Amino acid sequence: MSKAINFSRHGGIEVLEVVEVAKPEAGPGEVLVAVRAAAVNPLDSSIREGLMQSIYPVAAYPSGQGVDFAGVVESIGVGVVEFEVGAEVLGFLLPPGAAQAEYVVAPVAQVVAKPANVPWEVAGGLYTAGTAAYASVRAVGPQPGETVVVAGAAGGVGSIAVQLARRTGAKVIGIAGPANHAWLSAHGVTQVAYGNQLVLDRPDVFIDVFGNGYVDLAISLGVPPERINTVIDFAAAAKYGTRADGNRAAGTPQALAELAALVDQGELEVPIAATFPLDQVQDAFALLDQRHTHGKIILRP
Repeated sequence: MSKAINFSRHGGIEVLEVVEVAKPEAGPGEVLVAVRAAAVNPLDSSIREGLMQSIYPVAAYPSGQGVDFAGVVESIGVGVVEFEVGAEVLGFLLPPGAAQAEYVVAPVAQVVAKPANVPWEVAGGLYTAGTAAYASVRAVGPQPGETVVVAGAAGGVGSIAVQLARRTGAKVIGIAGPANHAWLSAHGVTQVAYGNQLVLDRPDVFIDVFGNGYVDLAISLGVPPERINTVIDFAAAAKYGTRADGNRAAGTPQALAELAALVDQGELEVPIAATFPLDQVQDAFALLDQRHTHGKIILRP
């Protein structure tokens, strides 16, 4: 037996339970991974609350939860030649997933090798936030010398997006709370506090990972719709015809491996806001719901 996070109905954090389940087994083309870290993401909350049934339906109850994971390969299924038992890996499951558990079974095509210099917490929290940031920057194509604004610049997605945008040679302005301004400055990002957006000159590109009217702000600043990307305000994206690229646009093992390599080489920092043991999953999501953390929240089975 092993422990896993389950929920048996849509709802808030109160529906999350730590349960004993049968230890899974790897089938053909799969690996069984002993999980060392798994991410807590807003996507998990949206699925659990029933807000994404048309995109990521919960097919049956009880349902597992969690997309991102990292750990050690414990066994391999028939036909797997890419990894051996004992390999350190990171990967992803299709939502709603079941990564918030002691063990996870994943198709080998959704797993990549963990580079030696990538900490477990970072590896376990890289997929969802990292590929959303990757897609956002790619969607709007910043060029050297252009100005990029990132709203929500210190959160899980935003903290990665500002760094990827800086790598294009663009000037990056990050909208974030004052507590995060020192971190942004250290990463070459100009800081603007929430509530002071009107001091912005017209930027060339706008990336919204926070919602709350930032797409409207970008339009009011004169940013062309095709150079605005949001990963959260889909109503505004439809209204104005902006981009809305996220995980579904760049959630590939190739992108994940590229991001992991950047971390390994010291060229990308993924801040970890907090870690929780698996049995404190409700506390982890309560912190996430405050929407003011700097970086990722991680569960450690």
